Amino acid sequence: MERLWTPWRMPYLRGEDEKPAGCVFCHKVNAPDADEHVLHRGTFCYVTLNRYPYSNGHLMVIPCTHVPSLEDLDAPALTEMMQAVNLSLAVLREAYDPHGFNVGVNLGKAAGAGIAEHVHMHIVPRWMADTNFMPVVGQTRVIPELLDDAYARLKPIFVRLCNNT
Repeated sequence: MERLWTPWRMPYLRGEDEKPAGCVFCHKVNAPDADEHVLHRGTFCYVTLNRYPYSNGHLMVIPCTHVPSLEDLDAPALTEMMQAVNLSLAVLREAYDPHGFNVGVNLGKAAGAGIAEHVHMHIVPRWMADTNFMPVVGQTRVIPELLDDAYARLKPIFVRLCNNT
């Protein structure tokens, strides 16, 4: 039998994860990029790695404004969010060559939002047959890349693509 060791997840599973006071997304607005895995910053939003990803390269586009829904954002913020989604898709295609993506927003707890009070968009790279027995039987996702490694892989691509525009 093979073993999959993921000791870095134990504090999360026990509910012992250190979280900043207040909104975790608002905290990232002024935090150092590398500490919080922020890959790109715009005027109205930023792109960050999801701390609890569904797959390698799972990103989130988050407005700097603390609001619960997309309809609470003005046109410049909404426009920048969609531009950040497109930028993220280009970066992820280059870095991981996925077969597809899930892009979406969960509005409200009933819709599955883990942090319902601060709207955010998910970008999840997908590969053919990327669902295996682990999530189905063991309710565990296998993410073979550490967040720091994903950050190191993605950050230079974000920088390069942003400098080319």
